[in-house]
Amino acid sequence: MSRRLLPGVAARADLPSGLLDRLVAIAVAGAGAGADRAAVRELVWALCDRGDLGAERARALAAANPDTAVLLARSGLLSPADVDPAARLQATLAVLEEGSGRPEWARLTAASPDREVRWRLASCPGLPTDVAEALAADPDPGVAAEFALWTADPAVAARLATHPDAEVRSAAALNECTPPGVLAALVTGEGLPPARSCPVCRRGEAPAPDESPARARCSGAHESAVHDTLERAARNPATPAAVAAGLAGHPSVLVRWALAERADLPQEAYERLGADPAPAVRRTVAGNPAIGEPLIRALAACRDDADVLRAVARHPRLPLDVLADVASAVRIGPVLLPSIAAAAPDDLARAAASAPAAVRMLIAERHDLPAPLRDALAGDADAAVAKAAAPHPGLSGQQLRAMVARHGVQVCARVAANPGAPADLLEELARRDPPARRALRAIAVHPNATLPALLACLEDARARKDAAAHPALPAAVVAGLLGHPHPEVAWAAAGHPALPAAAVERLVAEAERAGPAGRAPG
Repeated sequence: MSRRLLPGVAARADLPSGLLDRLVAIAVAGAGAGADRAAVRELVWALCDRGDLGAERARALAAANPDTAVLLARSGLLSPADVDPAARLQATLAVLEEGSGRPEWARLTAASPDREVRWRLASCPGLPTDVAEALAADPDPGVAAEFALWTADPAVAARLATHPDAEVRSAAALNECTPPGVLAALVTGEGLPPARSCPVCRRGEAPAPDESPARARCSGAHESAVHDTLERAARNPATPAAVAAGLAGHPSVLVRWALAERADLPQEAYERLGADPAPAVRRTVAGNPAIGEPLIRALAACRDDADVLRAVARHPRLPLDVLADVASAVRIGPVLLPSIAAAAPDDLARAAASAPAAVRMLIAERHDLPAPLRDALAGDADAAVAKAAAPHPGLSGQQLRAMVARHGVQVCARVAANPGAPADLLEELARRDPPARRALRAIAVHPNATLPALLACLEDARARKDAAAHPALPAAVVAGLLGHPHPEVAWAAAGHPALPAAAVERLVAEAERAGPAGRAPG
């Protein structure tokens, strides 16, 4: 059992250096033996998360397992001096992807016959000029395309936009470093030589039965790759807005959908997209911060599309009078809307005084309201409104009790989430029968939770992990949780600051005696 608790031990903030060394030794021994691989993997991950692991321990873990070497390289715990590119190719690539590899590694990797290796290298930052040129000229268009997608050199991106393969051009169309004039040419085709190949004609295969013609077709004009180029250029903010706006009437819904995400189009283009036959396009326009109030109001009046209305509701410049109409027409859910977050408190107070419950609920989701408005919403007769107001930090224990008495289980979870909820109220909520399960999850992380409340939380499947880590648990209870059948509870107990140092030492010693295979010697 002790071995499965080691990830929790490895996560302890107060772990002495000597115990950390012993945990690393256990992980290294287990990596190469027929041990419980899952337990060893969890231990390694916990060790790699430590800020005090250090270079020497990191090298020991990396030498024991190639996957661990990759993890450590990505986290920056392995320096270039700790990586052998000949023996640890994946770790080498991971260091290069973090931008900290040596130039000779990039050159060695760029010469690899493995296409996948070169493809991964193509997305790495800070490559030497000669490596960048080699990747741009790679005989595999997929590698060149990956490089066209990531290069930060506008001149290289512009050159790749004229590549003979349409896949490479399509990648350059998405790169924001590609010059605007070149992106315009990719949209219009003016001044570009015709592409000679694309992924479809390179394969020489007919599209699969479930592939749409727009996505996998080539009759010699590389239709699918050209389509992808337009879609990507429409989305790219570096494409001139005037050129992109010309795609508002494109027959492909994917192109129009990408265009609807842009924040720099003329209002006329947004109006056209707002009337698009495709719901996805209209929904995207409805949530675009760049659209003006007339279009916001027009979209809010379209009551036959609930998704569009929800997108309008989340618009940062939605007028409050429009919100009242939208909230009455569609369920928005418990969320702080940008328009409410930005509104003046006086405007919200006026709106709440005459608005329907659906709008009062949305106003109550803002938890920095003036006290009079806060108190009015907390005492609202509608349970949804009171529930939204319940986590407000200014509410008193008396107000929270009144909420529970009036609305019952409907508000328990949000009351338990209130930072000022008193300990005795949390105990009462934890002991409710039947249990208020969502309230238990809030109680398990509440700083005012007491031992009786936490013991109730430990019985709940979704609250027990947090309850087991709560600082209010005494040492005796924590020690008893070490044998809990659920690993996440046992790990939390093993990492709990109340667990005595002698118990932590005993767990490590038991794991050492069990040996790499995880069994005590006979």
